[in-house]
Amino acid sequence: MLTSKRLKRLGSGVFDRNDQRKQRYRTSGAEGHQPLVDLSLGSTDLDPPAVAINSMASALERPGSATYCLHAGTRPLREAVVDWCAHRFDVTVDPDREVLLLVGSQEGTAHLPLAVLNPGDAGLILDPCYPSHRGGLLLADALIRSLPLRVEQQWRPCFDSLNASSWDQLRLMVMGFPHNPTAQVGEQAWLDEGMDRAKRHDLVFAHDNPYVDLALDGEAPALLRTHGWRERGIEFFSLSKGWCMGGFRLAFAVGAEPLITALRQLKGVVDFNQSLALQHGAIAALSQAPDWPRQILPVYRERRDRTLAALSRLGWQAPCPSMALYLWLPLPGWASASDWDDEQLAAALLEHTGLALTPGSGFGDAGLNWLRLALVRPVEELEAAVARLEPWWRQQC
Repeated sequence: MLTSKRLKRLGSGVFDRNDQRKQRYRTSGAEGHQPLVDLSLGSTDLDPPAVAINSMASALERPGSATYCLHAGTRPLREAVVDWCAHRFDVTVDPDREVLLLVGSQEGTAHLPLAVLNPGDAGLILDPCYPSHRGGLLLADALIRSLPLRVEQQWRPCFDSLNASSWDQLRLMVMGFPHNPTAQVGEQAWLDEGMDRAKRHDLVFAHDNPYVDLALDGEAPALLRTHGWRERGIEFFSLSKGWCMGGFRLAFAVGAEPLITALRQLKGVVDFNQSLALQHGAIAALSQAPDWPRQILPVYRERRDRTLAALSRLGWQAPCPSMALYLWLPLPGWASASDWDDEQLAAALLEHTGLALTPGSGFGDAGLNWLRLALVRPVEELEAAVARLEPWWRQQC
């Protein structure tokens, strides 16, 4: 055997499966082939703040911009993170002991289990959840427990679904609100309750928060607002969504010193940090454009409202998201009546209409028979994409 049992458990990622489908569609050349409309990834079409791009461009011309960057070299960005935390959450953070630069928040959620769990330890995730939450536990040979999120419960995690004995067996809990893929903001009380459980049962509480500034309704929760994060909490933030800088892979963790130290130790073996030029862009974004996410919220609100209206006219009803960037769509009745699942419907939509969405089951068992649509194109293109569905849709009903 040339590959590990761990890799077999990991399986194929939903984004990779979708990528292969999209590539086959691009190269098929079938009659009536329409251009691909890719709404399967949360990679926005909106521009980053100009001050960040200009700062990167200027820094690229400086000697040393292409050299390796170790942890010590990230201190200017860590200091900018400290200032941002004070501005955003009114919390004081130590740049040397409580902040770590990451290559995207996925790096943090995927690697943290390796830093805090032993093989056979149990970790708790939401279901559905972002794939790296489950993937990190699988790579760490952990046992996986889950808290299903249900639309009829307004996506609230039901902590009481686990008994006290099950809680005592846990070593790590991973949550993420605002939530991907359901696009619901969630409530601070949910994180407060989660931290209470973490204290009571002596476990690490990790919170994935790349959408903290993209709440369309209400205020996003944050682990940094809970009592206890300095003892057992770690929170992951990203410039990918709020500052529209996904491809630059700029993110950071803020958390309890032992957890930051452990993740830093792992990172020191696995990789280095981004170019100093990219870090200059992140510093500019955090310090000179801290309110950039708020400026793009009206764009996403219009996209949400008009796309939901277009889908409703088609006969596809969906919950209204309180977070920007995604719609979480249940399978339409005719698809369920035909015994289609979400993977089959996603494949059929791509094949017959050129529209790429993400199958919900790729986010966990509770995502079965849901699809995620990313609002990453201008609103007119989103409405046109829905209109493109109609001829094929009517044939199925």
